[in-house]
Formats: sequence, structure tokens, C-alpha cells
Amino acid sequence: MMLVRYLSQIGKYFLMLKEIFNKPTKWSVMRGLIFKEIDDLIIDSLGIVAFISFFVGGVVSIQTALNLTNPLIPKELIGFATRQSIILEFAPTFISIIMAGKMGSFITSSIGTMRVTEQIDALEVMGVNSLNYLVFPKIIALLLYPFVIGIAMFLGILGGWMAGVYGGFTASSEFITGLQTDFIPFHITYAFIKTTVFALILATIPSFHGYYMKGGALEVGKASTVAFVWTSVVIILVNYILTQLLLTK
Repeated sequence: MMLVRYLSQIGKYFLMLKEIFNKPTKWSVMRGLIFKEIDDLIIDSLGIVAFISFFVGGVVSIQTALNLTNPLIPKELIGFATRQSIILEFAPTFISIIMAGKMGSFITSSIGTMRVTEQIDALEVMGVNSLNYLVFPKIIALLLYPFVIGIAMFLGILGGWMAGVYGGFTASSEFITGLQTDFIPFHITYAFIKTTVFALILATIPSFHGYYMKGGALEVGKASTVAFVWTSVVIILVNYILTQLLLTK
């Protein structure tokens, strides 16, 4: 029975995706909605992303340095390990999981509150496609999400450099040499492909849980929690699949 319920929810999710692009809202209205979502979802997330990225980059650098106990291993490895950790996994994947908590719960609670207060029903009565009106601006706004991850990459590596150099673990020239060693430009492309897919997940799964929730104010909180869990699970699964497809030969 549980399997049937899950399959039913997955089917409902894909039907929702189709419905989002039907009967679009007038551009004059949609433009304002998109700018509001950019402000709520992208601009408001920059502070927490910058803070976490900078300090996690520093931690990766310090931990790598502390584990280089063999004097034969060059100090350049600190810069190399920091770059690989930040670009391949930390910035795209773990920032997205953190954003599943921040953005995801915001999206679910805002749409869920509209469902509870019957604002969504009022939109439908006025002949507005409520899914297009509520979810489409979020999808467009999150097309800027790779920009946020680009900042996370830069600040993560900067934090690693500052922790390594000013902590006395490595020289600046050694760290930068490590950053440049065996650099594969496709890794940046891979990170941004992942980020774009994660952006779609971040916009749609929390919206799904908010839109189809039933009950009152208490259920809004429960829906936010469930949305965070499922968004995180799907991000991790998609991360595995994309890594398998794009990086393995």
C-alpha cells in the first residue's frame, strides 16, 4: 500500500509540473511576481551561503593540512583538496541541502498558508491557473541559483586559502599551485549542471507539498518538514545519478 501511495504522489508531482506551464499568467503580473521571488529566494540566501561557504572552506583546508603528517607529501595538496571538495561536492550539493531547509520551508509554508486561508481557491474562482501563478515565478527565479553556487565556490576557496596561509599551514604560492594542479574545466560545468537540476527540485518539491497539503496551521509546519526531507533525499539521489552519468567513463 505504501508503494502505491508513493507512486501516486510521484504521478501527481509530474502532473503538477505539466499544469504549471498551462494557461500562463499575463506577463505584466508575472514580472512583478518573478522579481519578488528573486528577492525572497536568491537575494535573502546570499548572506547564509557566504557565511557557511567561507568557514567550511577554511575547515576543509585546516583538516587537510592536519592530516598531511608525512613530510614527503607536498603542501600543494592542501589547495588541491580544498578546490576539489568545494567545487565538486560542497558548493553544489551541500549548499543545496541547506537551501532545502531555508528556501524549501519558506516555499512550502507560504503556499501552504495560502491553501489553508483559501487564497488558492479564490485564485481558481477568478480563472487564474494557481500553479502557474505560484510556482512558475519560483522556477524562473531559481534559474539564478547557479550564481549563488558560483559565489559559494569562490568564497569556499578564499576561506581555504586564508585559513591555510594565515593559520601557518602552507605558503600562499603552494596553495595557489595546488589550486591549479590537474585542474579539469569540465568539473565546473558538471557542478553547474547539477546546480541547475537542484534548482528545479528546490522550486517544485516544496511547492508540491505546500499546494496539495490538507488541514490547518499545524499541518503547514508538518508539510514544511516533509518537504525538507523529500527535497534532501531527491537532491542526494539525483547527485548520485548525475555523478555516475557525467564523471564516470
